[in-house]
Parts: sequence; structure tokens; C-alpha cells
Amino acid sequence: MEDEVDRLVAAWRRERPDLDVEPLEVLSRVSRLARHLDRARRIAFSEVGLEPWEFDVLTALRRAGAPYQLSPGALLTQTLVTSGTMTNRIDRLAKKNLVERLPDPSDRRGVLVRLTAEGRDKADRSLAGLLYQERAILAELSRQQRSELAGLLRQLTGPFDNTPG
Repeated sequence: MEDEVDRLVAAWRRERPDLDVEPLEVLSRVSRLARHLDRARRIAFSEVGLEPWEFDVLTALRRAGAPYQLSPGALLTQTLVTSGTMTNRIDRLAKKNLVERLPDPSDRRGVLVRLTAEGRDKADRSLAGLLYQERAILAELSRQQRSELAGLLRQLTGPFDNTPG
């Protein structure tokens, strides 16, 4: 079965036979898949009234386990945004009653961000919707193929995920 990337690669091989365009066969597909995944994420999150960045913060808190709270610094680490951006995000989520700020008992100057009951509900519902969308994307692959692909992608992304900064 030929896809758009096959056509793109064939055109480049015809037009630029001097270049090795083999990386396009993998990475163009990854890029196209990322766009489809982004679309699926937006659908899943819009069903519960969330933006993708809201999902990222709420689910970071949800994964922390009871009492579903983290320091802003821990949220920065998990969501890969600047401190100014995180402050803005926490403010906006607090206005929607999805998170609350609490004093950090171990640091008089610090705060903790805690998921509210409504925030927990939205995190749980949006995750269920996302998993439904993602299962549909992966439906053409067997369990073995999904496992193999996950391993290959882990090998490919590992050096990026384990590099400081």
C-alpha cells in the first residue's frame, strides 16, 4: 500500500538522485503521525472543555497520586515550560477551579498546586477520551507490532529524553 510519503520520497529520488532521502521514509511518517495525534488529542480534550496544555498540567498532578499535588518546579520538569508560562497556566487553571494553590508545609515561602475534584474529573475523562482516540490510530497494528514500534521509538527518542537542557 503506497502512502503520501512514498510519493514524496519517489519525487525527491527522481529530482535529487544525488541525495540519500531514506530518513524521510521514517521521519516524514513520524511527522505526519504527530499531526494526526495532535488532531486526535484536540478532539478528546475538547469533549471535556480542555486545551492540550491544561491536560498536560492536570494529568501531571493526577499521576502524582493522592493528594494530587506538586510544586510548581515539579510541574515545570514534567511539562517542559518556563516558570513564567507555568505561573500563567496555574493562574488560569485556578480561575477555572481545576487546581488550587496551598502553602508548602516544608517550605514557608513555597506553594503546592493541588488538583481539585473538578480538575481530577476532567483529567480522568480527558485521559479516557485520549486513549479511545489513540487506540483508533493504532488499530491497524497487532499487539506485537505495537510493542515492537514502542521499543524502536524508545530507542530513537531515548537520547533526547536523557539529555539535560
